[in-house]
Amino acid sequence: MHDDRTLVESRLKRVLDERIRPAVYPESVPLEVGIWTAPGEPVPVAEGLAAPRTPIAVGDAWGAPWGTSWITVTGTVPEAWAGRTVEALIDLGFDANMPGFQCEGLVYRPDGSPVKGLNPQNQWVRIAAPAAGGEQVLLHVEAASNPVILDYHPFLPTELGDRETAGDRPQYKLARMDLAVFDETVWQLVMDLEVLGELMAELPVEGPRRWEILRAVERCLDAIDLQDVNSTAAAARSRLEGVLAAPAVPSAHRISAIGHAHIDSAWLWPLRETVRKVARTTANMTALLEDEPEFRYTMSQAQQFAWIKEHRPEVYARVRKAVAEGRFVPAGGMWVESDTNMPSSEAMARQFVHGKRFFLDEFGVENHEAWLPDTFGFTGGLPQIIRNAGSKWLLTQKISWSQVNRFPHHTFLWEGIDGTRIFTHFPPVDTYNCSMKGSEIAHAARNFKDKGVARHSLAPTGWGDGGGGTTREMVAKAARMKDLEGSATVRWENPAEFFAKAEAEYPNPPVWVGELYLELHRATLTSQARTKQGNRRSENLLREAELWCATATLRTGAAYPYEQLDRIWKTVLLHQFHDILPGSSIAWVHREAEATYAALAGELEGLIGAAQRALAGAAAGGRELVFNAAPHTRSTVPAGGAAAVAVPGGVCEAVERSEGGFTLRNGLLEVVVDADGLITSVVEPATGRETVAPGSRANLLQLHPDFPNMWDAWDVDQFYRNTVTDLTGTDSLTASSSPAGASVRITRSFGSSTVVQTLTLPAGEQRLDIDTEVDWHETEKFLKAAFPLDVHTERYAAETQFGHLHRPTHTNTSWDAAKFEACNHRFVHLEEPGWGVALVTASTYGHDVTRTVRAEDGGTTTTVRFSLLRAPRFPDPKTDQGLHRFRHALVPGAAIGDAVREGYRIGLPERTVTGSAERVAPLVELDNDALVVSAVKLADDRSGDLVVRVYEAGGGRARGRLTTSFPLAGAVPCDLLERPWDGTRGEVAFEDGAVRLALRPFELVTLRLRVSA
Repeated sequence: MHDDRTLVESRLKRVLDERIRPAVYPESVPLEVGIWTAPGEPVPVAEGLAAPRTPIAVGDAWGAPWGTSWITVTGTVPEAWAGRTVEALIDLGFDANMPGFQCEGLVYRPDGSPVKGLNPQNQWVRIAAPAAGGEQVLLHVEAASNPVILDYHPFLPTELGDRETAGDRPQYKLARMDLAVFDETVWQLVMDLEVLGELMAELPVEGPRRWEILRAVERCLDAIDLQDVNSTAAAARSRLEGVLAAPAVPSAHRISAIGHAHIDSAWLWPLRETVRKVARTTANMTALLEDEPEFRYTMSQAQQFAWIKEHRPEVYARVRKAVAEGRFVPAGGMWVESDTNMPSSEAMARQFVHGKRFFLDEFGVENHEAWLPDTFGFTGGLPQIIRNAGSKWLLTQKISWSQVNRFPHHTFLWEGIDGTRIFTHFPPVDTYNCSMKGSEIAHAARNFKDKGVARHSLAPTGWGDGGGGTTREMVAKAARMKDLEGSATVRWENPAEFFAKAEAEYPNPPVWVGELYLELHRATLTSQARTKQGNRRSENLLREAELWCATATLRTGAAYPYEQLDRIWKTVLLHQFHDILPGSSIAWVHREAEATYAALAGELEGLIGAAQRALAGAAAGGRELVFNAAPHTRSTVPAGGAAAVAVPGGVCEAVERSEGGFTLRNGLLEVVVDADGLITSVVEPATGRETVAPGSRANLLQLHPDFPNMWDAWDVDQFYRNTVTDLTGTDSLTASSSPAGASVRITRSFGSSTVVQTLTLPAGEQRLDIDTEVDWHETEKFLKAAFPLDVHTERYAAETQFGHLHRPTHTNTSWDAAKFEACNHRFVHLEEPGWGVALVTASTYGHDVTRTVRAEDGGTTTTVRFSLLRAPRFPDPKTDQGLHRFRHALVPGAAIGDAVREGYRIGLPERTVTGSAERVAPLVELDNDALVVSAVKLADDRSGDLVVRVYEAGGGRARGRLTTSFPLAGAVPCDLLERPWDGTRGEVAFEDGAVRLALRPFELVTLRLRVSA
């Protein structure tokens, strides 16, 4: 037989495009259209419905950027259409390739009840089936004219990302506005041919199945009268019945499809628009659930459920009903799909606390999976947090985006820094926006790396990022692939059903140890410094507020601010979403985030101040009490307590050097700052040990060009290192000293920017503090601060949630080399046997570590560089312009415990309050510094119990005794949700009015302490 595949396949494409698809709506009449544009921000539904309309026609422009227009369509069903299915086709000017990234609408009935959402892949509204002739049609559309930020030429700078700069030029033109007859037979024929055509293209040419489908398609096309498709569609479909009925082979890959709409809680749209995106999508999905009995839909992010509950209660009622039926599935158990690299230990825990508690309170549902399809890599501390939250599974897709190395598994056990293992799945379909194309299904089956030992994978199905969700077309295609020869089998299943099956069939999966590093989007650790600083400050202030408010409640009877703290935590958690905290959202999002963080700081400072004043006692001219919120004693003030302390002092001096620069001394360190304001030596006089590598200069600011190949705010590509400018010129160099410390102040100018640094050697501390103020006005540049250290080590430690992880300093493998920019929380620590050095940071996350061997003496130089600022132009063309302040410290001679202590110190400064009290005893104390308290708070159930979270911070085993300054009636280990839990692997025992602890490396334990009456 001659090979005529191309002929038939080309025929199929043209006939589908030009004859069959247009015949789905064979008859139509225009609708009348009126419009009203809301001034400013969106208005309540009642106001939008009642506003006067102005006539508008197809082809007319509408919609200034970020505007809201209320569009009303009216019409009459023709008498000739009686008994047929009628739909309204409402095209706001859509681009079919951009669902979720442009204009959208939510349709309402005249009584204000929502019907469904409109987007480029979902433009229809069912009017009646069957319709009555003469039936009147009246629908209202709340249309959002969101501008296209990520266009066909992506990553071009645009001012459209903020309403303040976007202008008012209309973005769209109304397209089709019709009533139309919907021919379901033709639509089903389209689905048949799409599924078979897409499957055929994936099958081997040598196999008979491809040719069977080809011939059936050819016979089908022969049966269609191209001038009367509607009358011949049924006959054409009948010629496909045989090939559609052929069952899948027993060994076929099995795909669990779950309806999904990954909705970024903010990204190329502001938070307020996400509220409406969620309403549109959930309105569509609840309607689709009613129409399709086998369909299942899942939505993560408790925040998004809370938004619907608050802003669209009618939609929320439909969601609650579908959840109760088990078909609309809350997933993930987190407040938002957060970044996981940068949130603190407590914040990461609270993502699960607030998320799971919302689902439990609202729906009686407890999730056992963490659902993070789009997060930019996963910290090694996360498995323990997931387990302590009562969950046991993880789903993500993002690691498939890695640039260099292909991850070796799709289903595996992920082991965290403490040894906790989580059953993890990466969908081999390689997208969280599966649309049920044959190419996607075939890719999932071919790509699945665990063939022969496992056969199940999951496919999140529906338009996402900007929402939209699953369409009726996706459901129809999945139905045809339920049991179809040549294809993987597809079933709609809940995430828990998938995970249970996958776990059962794969009892001994491979293990991956440590972080799941994404070899992409590394610059998200630095972009939008103000957002990152606002997050870190909020986390620290929340720790203080909970600690001092709990102390004030137990000591003085002051009211504990449950509601206020709950609201603030949820706001902070929201802003840890994986496109807000990483700095990859539009200018509007980050402008609002900065204002939000400032407001939260004001609230939290108020709570802290009120609690501390209550604890100090009011007294005119009283004594000064120093409050210490850190988990370690400082200046004789116990952790979590307050006491009067003497003003620190000592012999501190700044001596001018003859060759220029200064030498700072405090008896513990001697620091040489040269004429360029750079550090050439940091020596411990007691040991003579030098910190700075010979011939090198530390605290060297370095400027790189920064123009990645794509994803400007997200990415830094390795070639940025090829060009570097060392900022060595100084405008001024001055020094000062006092009993409190010795300092050098350096001013530099570069490009259009200036930087002022103050290096301070405080009295009585083996630490050099570095305060940096940058007035930043560069574009597409990357600013780093380099510290070349005289340390020989093959690895270094970087703090993460509830511990630290180790990364190599070398590039032996492609996996090592790919980690050229990585995350730390408060410290990085490098160590040779017997001596180490820590670099701590108040608010930066990105860093790199490199090593070289010196030709001069054969020694090893290990250079740590903190990433300070970037200046990408997309999606915010003015990213980080303006004034920034950073705080770092260099700690020579530091063991890992010193790094932990100094990391807490830099973010939790002591506070001084005047009052009558002599001291404030800590609520709890531990007798081993390796055991660190991460939270002290009152139990969320308002029982009056005290909740204390403790973890082992050194990476070894640690024993300790926790005592309280109040009568302790009992202590119970709990999960993160403060429920009794027997999952602790170490020892926890209540005895003799105290708690005895024996924790394993990095083990986390939550204790619920009952206060005696």
